[in-house]
Amino acid sequence: MSFMAPRLDAEIIAIGTELLVGGRSDSNSLFLAEELGKLGIAVRFKSVVGDERQDIVTAIHTAVKRAHVIIMTGGLGPTVDDCTREAVAHATGHRLGRRKEALEGMTARLAQWGRIPNRAQLRQAMIPSGATVLKNPIGSAPGFCLTWKKALIVSLPGVPREMEEMMWQEVVPLLRVATESSGRLSRSPIDRQVFHTFGLAETDVDAKLTGLIPKGTPVDLGMLASPMGVLVSLTTKGNQSAPERNRDLLQKLAQDVRSRLSDWLFAEGRDTMEEVVGRELTKRRLMLAVAESCTGGLISHRLTQVAGSSAYMDRGAVCYSNRAKTEMLGVPTELIARHGAVSKEVAASMACGIRERAHVSVGLSVTGIAGPGGGAETKPVGLVYIGLDDGIGRPITREFRFHGDRNVIKQRSSQAALDLLRRWLLDKEAK
Repeated sequence: MSFMAPRLDAEIIAIGTELLVGGRSDSNSLFLAEELGKLGIAVRFKSVVGDERQDIVTAIHTAVKRAHVIIMTGGLGPTVDDCTREAVAHATGHRLGRRKEALEGMTARLAQWGRIPNRAQLRQAMIPSGATVLKNPIGSAPGFCLTWKKALIVSLPGVPREMEEMMWQEVVPLLRVATESSGRLSRSPIDRQVFHTFGLAETDVDAKLTGLIPKGTPVDLGMLASPMGVLVSLTTKGNQSAPERNRDLLQKLAQDVRSRLSDWLFAEGRDTMEEVVGRELTKRRLMLAVAESCTGGLISHRLTQVAGSSAYMDRGAVCYSNRAKTEMLGVPTELIARHGAVSKEVAASMACGIRERAHVSVGLSVTGIAGPGGGAETKPVGLVYIGLDDGIGRPITREFRFHGDRNVIKQRSSQAALDLLRRWLLDKEAK
């Protein structure tokens, strides 16, 4: 299909009532904005709409008046509240019809799962006339795109992984061809580099980066704090006349960020802490075993989310009660009685116990008070101890005092445990 636009501005429409009532956050828009920026397409507006057909129609009518690329996510499933197809057809005047390629793709995907499409799922093959079907390489719901009133309307599923793959495989190539063939790209691509830190508060990260970007430099510095640490971003500004020079400047600033953040910087781009740790363990051919109390298996879950983790992850044990710590890990009952289950002594014993029983290179442990109850004046909610034992030197223990609700404390504890392991691995390399 062909698509010509005098200005390459975009709008994102996120569809789903759960996005409005607090059931789920919209992470898709951040991904889409970044991918569009790489093509020199600036996102100028974002709308969030519930699962009401007329509301979606209104959002489309508004978007085509102010944007030339409209990316919609959500509402392509088989249930009664999935009405994006009908809304696009109604808004644009394109009749809905069952498309052969959409039906075949959906049927083949369901067959891989040992299923055949039911009546509700057949709705997913209904596509507006004149639209191009976009293949879904992961899920069953196809997407589609069509040109209406000089705007390219793209409809993708709301499931993040499906949406991302379809954006990369189907939409980005389409937009790239369109912008190159039109020869009317209105701004240079927006380049962005992302850095992930852990162990510093946002104000401390800000202090370390003070003066990084001189006034007038066409690069924006951003920071975003979360339980997993502080994300730092460098983003070039659009509409610049010297994109190559801007990229060189971005690389120079990136190197400065790396130098200033040093040991607190654990990853760049889309890498996660568990992926970084996995690579370092693999590089050294070390096997890991994990003993968890307050995190309830979260560390082991994160590690095994990485493909190929069997090369370095031997086992994980959730030892929640004192009895479990003694029976499964050999933590002495008198040690728990003397120091308490939440203590550096017990964390060290847990790490040693899991390593010895698993016969692996290193043991990692965590014990703490995730709350909201269970705390005391001397041991408040958020107190966490992490232990690491390699059977060679003395066990390493670290104390943390986290804040937040139960879920946040568990997330921060898992990140702190993996970060301790990361730093230990890098220290071994340095030696």
